[in-house]
Amino acid sequence: MTKGNTLRLLLSFSIPLFIGNLFQQLYSMVDTIVVGRFVGVDALAAVGSTGGFSFMVVGFAQGLTAGFSVIVSQRFGAKDNAMMRKTYAMSILSSAVVSVFIAVMFALLSMPLLRLIDTPENIIGMANSYILIIYLGIGTAIYYNLFSSILRAVGDGRSPVYFLLISSALNIVLDLFFVIVIPLGCAGVAIATIIAQGISAVISFFYIKKRFPMFRFQKEDWKLDIPLCIRLMKIGIPGAVQFSVCAIGVIIVQAAINGFGSDTVAAYSVGGKIENVITQFFPAVGMAISTFAGQNLGAGNLERIRKGFRTSFAIMAVGAVIALGVAMVAAVPFSHIFMDKNTTSPAIIEQAVEYVHTIAWFFIPLGMIFIFRTGCQGLGSGAIPMISSIAELVMRAIAAFTLPLAFGYRGICFASPVAWCGAGFILPFCYLFLMRKITRNMEKSRNR
Repeated sequence: MTKGNTLRLLLSFSIPLFIGNLFQQLYSMVDTIVVGRFVGVDALAAVGSTGGFSFMVVGFAQGLTAGFSVIVSQRFGAKDNAMMRKTYAMSILSSAVVSVFIAVMFALLSMPLLRLIDTPENIIGMANSYILIIYLGIGTAIYYNLFSSILRAVGDGRSPVYFLLISSALNIVLDLFFVIVIPLGCAGVAIATIIAQGISAVISFFYIKKRFPMFRFQKEDWKLDIPLCIRLMKIGIPGAVQFSVCAIGVIIVQAAINGFGSDTVAAYSVGGKIENVITQFFPAVGMAISTFAGQNLGAGNLERIRKGFRTSFAIMAVGAVIALGVAMVAAVPFSHIFMDKNTTSPAIIEQAVEYVHTIAWFFIPLGMIFIFRTGCQGLGSGAIPMISSIAELVMRAIAAFTLPLAFGYRGICFASPVAWCGAGFILPFCYLFLMRKITRNMEKSRNR
């Protein structure tokens, strides 16, 4: 990342990530499709109603481990193998502590949280059985994301995709097994997800050990380094909180949706799944610029960082236009994949399509969020991503409970775009401020 054509590097890093993100979404999509097709619309609504809570813990894992990998990326750019290895070891230990804490806390809170957002009574039992298992198995998601982030930090964006392909295929088989052969319903698809993610995490760990000699541990690497663990948390926790804050916004919207009944919950769930698939290019570009920025910061190449951000913005803009076209053309056929059109009310399909068609016009501000928020994290800032996430949360919450009063369900569809526009507007200015600060600090260091 520190040498070569910027456009080619960012694209070659983003595209495998994009493919990997698509298959990661396949986990969630397959869960929804299987329960929607083989259990029923209520089961689909049940799994969908937990989306915000699932995003809260899985997003926490993604943000935390991405933050951990920032130090690895910077040490890789500086060619400091000993510190890379030590950071990797402390990341594994820190992830274990976080996994246990999250599993215990959220397992105890799962039913109270579902009741807090007024989950319809006809689906709350199924929703709880699904999300409880996801919480108890959160360690598999944390470690899979950790090992994938470590691989990306050293420039290997393809291997995580291959491992994800394997586990996605396994997830499909296990979903069908636990729903059709052993009819466990919503709990079955959750069990399948945990098993598949766990296998992917194990494969990733042993691949890193074999493929990258600098990550082969020595005894002293496991000696607890409190200052390093604190540094990891200082970078990782803000990123994790950033995702969790965004998830709280999703949960608030879900609470507003629940008031419309289980059919609308099902429609919104389907629309959200389609959104997640269509927009996966944006986090891929964001992760690419984060790694690019981290490595070049370690190497002291500030002008190259600026060029990387400009290039990633251009890539994102082209991707947003393509995603808009896909959303307009594919929303209807995609919606039919999740539900049997012969037994499902046409109104559910119409509401799912309305949601996708509404948000698609706001993909550029969404893309800006991923580029500048994740990019600033790659530059070592935890505060900027967290502040922008809080701003996004506030705007989404206000929109979710005010717009429906005037516009009904259509008002719900505009809740996320309002938040994207607000956060997307402030982040470029935050990036410029951060780059000026980094430049001044480097100049002071040179003058000493």
